Amino acid sequence: MQLQPSFTEGPVGRTLFVKTLPMVAGILALVAYNLADTIFVAHLDKGTGNSHYLAAMGFIFPVVMLIISVSLGLGTGVSSVISRTIGSGNLKRVRRLTTHSLILALLVVIFFATIGLLTMDPVFRLLGATPETIPLIKQYMNIWYAGVIFIVIPMVGNNAIRASGDMKIPGLIMCVGSVLNIVLDPIMIFGWWGFPKMGIAGAALATVISRAVATCFSLWVLYHHKKMLEVSRKVFHKMFDSWGRITYIAVPAAATTILFPLSLGVLTRLAADIGGPVVAAVGAGNRVLAFAMIPIWALGSTLGPFVGQNWGAKNAARAKRAAMLSCGFCIVWGLLCTVICIATARPIAELFGEDGEVITHFRRFMWILPLGLGLRGVCVLACSWFNAVNKPFISGAIDILRMFILTIPLAWLGKVLLGSWGLFSGASLASIIAGIFSYMWIIKTCKKYVALETAQHLDPASNE
Repeated sequence: MQLQPSFTEGPVGRTLFVKTLPMVAGILALVAYNLADTIFVAHLDKGTGNSHYLAAMGFIFPVVMLIISVSLGLGTGVSSVISRTIGSGNLKRVRRLTTHSLILALLVVIFFATIGLLTMDPVFRLLGATPETIPLIKQYMNIWYAGVIFIVIPMVGNNAIRASGDMKIPGLIMCVGSVLNIVLDPIMIFGWWGFPKMGIAGAALATVISRAVATCFSLWVLYHHKKMLEVSRKVFHKMFDSWGRITYIAVPAAATTILFPLSLGVLTRLAADIGGPVVAAVGAGNRVLAFAMIPIWALGSTLGPFVGQNWGAKNAARAKRAAMLSCGFCIVWGLLCTVICIATARPIAELFGEDGEVITHFRRFMWILPLGLGLRGVCVLACSWFNAVNKPFISGAIDILRMFILTIPLAWLGKVLLGSWGLFSGASLASIIAGIFSYMWIIKTCKKYVALETAQHLDPASNE
């Protein structure tokens, strides 16, 4: 198959819409898998009078998220560099960059798996794991670390495929991996159909097996279908140059991804100052809003390669049009979600229990936080946009602005003045301010490069 820049032609809005739909399905499948994984493991606690298994999963989560964050950052760098290279028409470099990105991912996996296995006890004790949960954690993490290559490689490979403009195959890979994981979970955890009962270790093995299948699928597509892998004696040629291009985007992207759970932890601590029911409401509310964010995350995964290809093809006007349409969608989607959340706040709250205080604070959460959802989405898209045009530090600045300069101080001030009303209002206001600022930053950058490209078109000698 001849690799072609598929995002540089055709109607901008229709192209973004059609390409985003498969990613919605893929991300929804991932969210469903994570929820199912937790539910299956929680069943191991039934009849024991304790919650050691669920607590073990809680301690495992931040460590897994650390490596996932590094993988997401690496994938962002791969998508940005490869999409711009495809847009420029240098297909030989595309194959080299894709191959070198997978070699880099392999080395990153070996490093983190080795460090993780050697430091398992002290790390989880530092996180507060108890003597009862540490053996359970080790059962899970020994298998997870052994198979972490199958967690990271398909994430990087899928980003390379998306960079080519193909969203269907990555979405399909995500769906297949998630469905297989959900099917294997009860079989391996509870020992169904003659399989030995493995408990929490079965959850880890199900994840590794399903991701191994996804890895094989991803590599097959890159090699046979997309022809994006270099297989020759020159495979290591200019490898450090490729790694430099990728890590220039990947390192700040990974760093800001890691900052998100940290800021969420601070907000949880602020909620705890008001009371346990507020913490419960925030936890439940964030899970609901995660579903509302799925179309935005999916659009962000499409916007990056779209902008990257057009930036590489010297078509900043098309990249600007994509940003304006995408941000417009976020605003409309955010308003729609706000109306739905306000209308359904009470019945949804009752799904999470019958505690009157929790229901009260949850309703406040659902009345206020969705007001900033649309402009929070603009921040997400702005980060994808700036990473795609090789400006990762602006992307990082947007995340830091929203999470640490605006959200935490405004939420703290609101908590002091108005309790949970103020906490939620401060967080929502922070998203609104950061979203407006992000949109203005994109427009300013676009105007500069559109003017530059226009000048070069009128005076071809300026390109020499």
